[in-house]
Amino acid sequence: MKISLTAATLAALVLAAPAFAGDAAKGEKEFNKCKTCHSITAPDGTEIVKGAKVGPNLYGVVGRVAASYPDFKYKDGIIELGATGFTWTEEEIAEYVKDPTKFLKEKTGDNKAKSQMAFKLAKGGEDVAAYLASVAQ
Repeated sequence: MKISLTAATLAALVLAAPAFAGDAAKGEKEFNKCKTCHSITAPDGTEIVKGAKVGPNLYGVVGRVAASYPDFKYKDGIIELGATGFTWTEEEIAEYVKDPTKFLKEKTGDNKAKSQMAFKLAKGGEDVAAYLASVAQ
Protein backbone atom coordinates (compact mmCIF):
# COMPACT_ATOMS: atom_id res chain seq x y z
CA MET A 1 0.00 0.00 0.00
CA LYS A 2 2.77 2.40 0.91
CA ILE A 3 4.51 1.81 -2.44
CA SER A 4 1.29 2.39 -4.38
CA LEU A 5 0.61 5.60 -2.50
CA THR A 6 4.13 6.84 -3.14
CA ALA A 7 3.89 6.01 -6.84
CA ALA A 8 0.49 7.68 -7.09
CA THR A 9 1.79 10.77 -5.31
CA LEU A 10 4.80 10.94 -7.62
CA ALA A 11 2.60 10.55 -10.70
CA ALA A 12 0.30 13.32 -9.48
CA LEU A 13 3.26 15.65 -8.93
CA VAL A 14 4.66 14.96 -12.38
CA LEU A 15 1.30 15.57 -14.01
CA ALA A 16 0.77 18.75 -11.98
CA ALA A 17 4.16 20.24 -12.92
CA PRO A 18 3.77 23.13 -15.34
CA ALA A 19 4.97 22.34 -18.84
CA PHE A 20 6.89 24.89 -20.84
CA ALA A 21 4.25 26.47 -23.03
CA GLY A 22 5.88 28.83 -25.49
CA ASP A 23 4.11 29.59 -28.78
CA ALA A 24 6.59 29.66 -31.67
CA ALA A 25 4.21 31.56 -33.98
CA LYS A 26 3.82 34.34 -31.41
CA GLY A 27 7.56 34.21 -30.77
CA GLU A 28 8.32 34.79 -34.44
CA LYS A 29 6.42 38.09 -34.27
CA GLU A 30 7.92 38.98 -30.90
CA PHE A 31 11.42 38.35 -32.29
CA ASN A 32 11.07 41.55 -34.32
CA LYS A 33 12.16 43.35 -31.13
CA CYS A 34 15.25 41.15 -30.95
CA LYS A 35 16.49 41.61 -34.52
CA THR A 36 17.64 45.09 -33.63
CA CYS A 37 20.65 43.29 -32.17
CA HIS A 38 20.41 39.63 -33.22
CA SER A 39 20.20 37.68 -36.44
CA ILE A 40 19.24 34.07 -37.03
CA THR A 41 21.52 32.62 -39.68
CA ALA A 42 21.83 28.90 -40.40
CA PRO A 43 25.28 27.32 -40.65
CA ASP A 44 24.95 27.18 -44.45
CA GLY A 45 24.53 30.99 -44.51
CA THR A 46 20.76 31.02 -45.00
CA GLU A 47 19.37 34.10 -43.27
CA ILE A 48 16.23 33.12 -41.43
CA VAL A 49 15.98 36.55 -39.80
CA LYS A 50 18.19 39.32 -41.04
CA GLY A 51 19.20 41.33 -38.05
CA ALA A 52 22.07 43.27 -36.62
CA LYS A 53 25.22 41.66 -35.31
CA VAL A 54 25.43 43.60 -32.05
CA GLY A 55 24.45 40.36 -30.30
CA PRO A 56 25.39 36.81 -31.27
CA ASN A 57 23.61 34.82 -33.97
CA LEU A 58 20.78 32.97 -32.24
CA TYR A 59 20.52 30.03 -34.64
CA GLY A 60 20.87 26.90 -32.52
CA VAL A 61 21.03 28.79 -29.24
CA VAL A 62 18.78 26.24 -27.52
CA GLY A 63 21.21 23.52 -26.49
CA ARG A 64 24.28 25.75 -26.89
CA VAL A 65 26.67 26.47 -24.03
CA ALA A 66 26.42 30.12 -22.97
CA ALA A 67 28.98 32.48 -24.53
CA SER A 68 30.13 29.89 -27.07
CA TYR A 69 29.10 31.34 -30.44
CA PRO A 70 32.35 31.56 -32.43
CA ASP A 71 34.03 34.92 -32.98
CA PHE A 72 31.57 36.89 -30.86
CA LYS A 73 33.06 39.12 -28.17
CA TYR A 74 31.11 38.35 -25.03
CA LYS A 75 31.35 40.30 -21.77
CA ASP A 76 32.72 38.82 -18.56
CA GLY A 77 29.37 37.97 -16.90
CA ILE A 78 28.15 35.67 -19.65
CA ILE A 79 31.66 34.22 -20.13
CA GLU A 80 31.66 33.32 -16.43
CA LEU A 81 28.31 31.56 -16.89
CA GLY A 82 29.51 29.68 -19.96
CA ALA A 83 32.64 28.54 -18.13
CA THR A 84 30.38 26.54 -15.81
CA GLY A 85 29.07 24.57 -18.79
CA PHE A 86 25.66 26.23 -18.53
CA THR A 87 23.58 25.26 -21.57
CA TRP A 88 20.62 27.27 -22.84
CA THR A 89 17.19 25.69 -22.65
CA GLU A 90 13.92 27.29 -23.70
CA GLU A 91 13.06 27.86 -20.05
CA GLU A 92 16.42 29.50 -19.29
CA ILE A 93 16.19 31.78 -22.34
CA ALA A 94 12.68 32.87 -21.31
CA GLU A 95 13.99 33.74 -17.86
CA TYR A 96 17.16 35.45 -19.14
CA VAL A 97 15.38 37.88 -21.45
CA LYS A 98 13.24 39.20 -18.57
CA ASP A 99 16.31 40.71 -16.88
CA PRO A 100 19.67 39.56 -18.27
CA THR A 101 21.88 41.12 -15.58
CA LYS A 102 19.75 39.79 -12.72
CA PHE A 103 19.82 36.35 -14.37
CA LEU A 104 23.62 36.36 -14.60
CA LYS A 105 24.01 37.49 -10.99
CA GLU A 106 21.72 34.69 -9.79
CA LYS A 107 23.26 31.96 -11.97
CA THR A 108 26.90 32.85 -11.34
CA GLY A 109 26.58 34.02 -7.74
CA ASP A 110 28.63 37.05 -8.77
CA ASN A 111 26.88 40.22 -7.65
CA LYS A 112 29.07 42.25 -10.02
CA ALA A 113 28.10 40.23 -13.11
CA LYS A 114 26.59 42.33 -15.87
CA SER A 115 25.02 41.51 -19.18
CA GLN A 116 25.85 43.28 -22.40
CA MET A 117 22.17 42.86 -23.27
CA ALA A 118 20.45 45.99 -21.97
CA PHE A 119 17.02 45.15 -23.43
CA LYS A 120 14.50 43.42 -21.16
CA LEU A 121 11.57 41.46 -22.57
CA ALA A 122 9.01 41.55 -19.77
CA LYS A 123 6.44 39.44 -21.64
CA GLY A 124 6.69 36.89 -24.40
CA GLY A 125 10.07 35.40 -23.55
CA GLU A 126 8.68 31.87 -23.55
CA ASP A 127 7.31 32.48 -27.06
CA VAL A 128 10.63 33.81 -28.35
CA ALA A 129 12.40 30.81 -26.81
CA ALA A 130 9.96 28.43 -28.51
CA TYR A 131 10.53 30.22 -31.81
CA LEU A 132 14.32 29.99 -31.45
CA ALA A 133 14.01 26.27 -30.73
CA SER A 134 11.78 25.80 -33.78
CA VAL A 135 14.08 27.46 -36.33
CA ALA A 136 17.05 25.22 -35.61
CA GLN A 137 15.32 21.85 -35.88
